[in-house]
Amino acid sequence: MTGTMLNSLDLEGRPQDTRVVVAMSGGVDSSVTAALLKSQGYDVVGITLQLYDHGAATHRKGACCAGQDIHDARNVAERIGIPHYVLDYESRFRESVIDNFADSYASGQTPVPCIECNRSIKFRDLLKTARELGAAALATGHYVASRRMDDGSRALVCAADADRDQSYFLFATTREQLDYLRFPLGDMTKPQARELARRFELEVADKQDSQDICFVPTGRYTDIIGRLRPNAIEPGDIVDLDGRIIGRHQGIIHFTVGQRRGLGIASAAPLYVVRLDADSRRVVVGPREALRMDRIVLRDINWIGGGALDRVVGNGLEMFVRVRSTRAPQPAWLRRTEDGRYEVELVAGEEGVSPGQACVFYDAASGQARVLGGGFIQSATAKRATAHNVAKETAAPQPLIETVRG
Repeated sequence: MTGTMLNSLDLEGRPQDTRVVVAMSGGVDSSVTAALLKSQGYDVVGITLQLYDHGAATHRKGACCAGQDIHDARNVAERIGIPHYVLDYESRFRESVIDNFADSYASGQTPVPCIECNRSIKFRDLLKTARELGAAALATGHYVASRRMDDGSRALVCAADADRDQSYFLFATTREQLDYLRFPLGDMTKPQARELARRFELEVADKQDSQDICFVPTGRYTDIIGRLRPNAIEPGDIVDLDGRIIGRHQGIIHFTVGQRRGLGIASAAPLYVVRLDADSRRVVVGPREALRMDRIVLRDINWIGGGALDRVVGNGLEMFVRVRSTRAPQPAWLRRTEDGRYEVELVAGEEGVSPGQACVFYDAASGQARVLGGGFIQSATAKRATAHNVAKETAAPQPLIETVRG
């Protein structure tokens, strides 16, 4: 669209002629997003989703999308002078997120409910509602950024504030969704966002961030899983790497890969949870070195890099991957196996790779790297490397040419 004037959201038209729906959770980030766009002249509509039974969580600090947070979002909308709607998405959230969360834990995986919430609730159902309201874009307070590419498509990139970057939780965003989504805080730091909140005189300026799992008001996720999937709390054996029984447990949902404390067994050397076997209800433990994995098989791949995934991967694509939200991206290769699955080979290996978590692809190890996509970890294995192939494979991949900067 050469020669076409675009507004600050990379959309055609004047801000006052551009309707934008803002997902307002009641926290400082989404509140600042709404206030900022309103101050720039956009026709802003605020929408808050009620996602779960908020009675028990109404006064709990660190929750979101319930009780006090809905009240806070309504107050912010009134303060900045925009229409505000609360949509009851409880049944959708229960089916898509909570039930999936319980099933994953019961099967010995460690799910990431925030990813599923973004994928199936906010960026599917809410996005559809925003379109129905005639909005040109859906804006959120996520710390991630997007950039317009030469072909007019948009790329997802890491936030300027590395400590706040939420790209890991948004890897499942599709290209079509990216075209419609906007992230006004992507090039800001958290202190800058709070300062804007004070400038806009928002009551939530100093409100603490949401933490942990939003739909677990007690902080004990095992309570919810035990209620929804009682079979997941059946006792079983704790075994070593050779299958010898060395203890008992009261349900695999009480354990995660990499866990050291709370195993309830005595040992001369530290032991860690290496694997969970839901079928046999066994918790497999071993020394720390047994946690290091080199190959990861993925499911549900989402590719938002340039070109078609099969063509780009070829005989192996160099990239950087993050296997947990708190880990830094590590050099790796993405390959397609003979049976059509996708496998990641980690150059230096990673500890505590857990099925159910996400493996997110980046084109660089730091900075505002482009998110290339990702998938969910189906399984992980360690390889018996020889001195020869260790020397051959420890060279780190270089960033891809297509890195987006802005």
